[in-house]
Amino acid sequence: MAETKLQMTRIAVPYQDGQIFQHFGYSTRFQIYDLENGKVTIRTLINTNGSSHGALADILKKIHVDTLICGTLGDGAKRALREAKITLYSNVTGSADTAVQALLDGTLLYDPKITCEHQGKHRDDTVK
Repeated sequence: MAETKLQMTRIAVPYQDGQIFQHFGYSTRFQIYDLENGKVTIRTLINTNGSSHGALADILKKIHVDTLICGTLGDGAKRALREAKITLYSNVTGSADTAVQALLDGTLLYDPKITCEHQGKHRDDTVK
């Protein structure tokens, strides 16, 4: 885990009211955390301007995000993030700030095996 800490420079978290927004493909905002020497130095909230799903990985790549903490996401989004060389920590819930600090501390609980099976079928932001 120490090597990962040293390599991270910019973390993105799908964001709503201080919490991790649970469906990556419908994220309208990301909290971006810039790191220096393993500590958060700047927090910036960005809007996705209506982009969704695969386009989100491209947005994150263009702003030099190297790490994503999120709730659920589908296989297509996982593939797009992998192609963008963005390290993924998925199936995380709760406070965005707390999750970022847990990642930096090496204590973040996540499960990369869980995948949203409802791509294109959501009518709201709840994964069922």
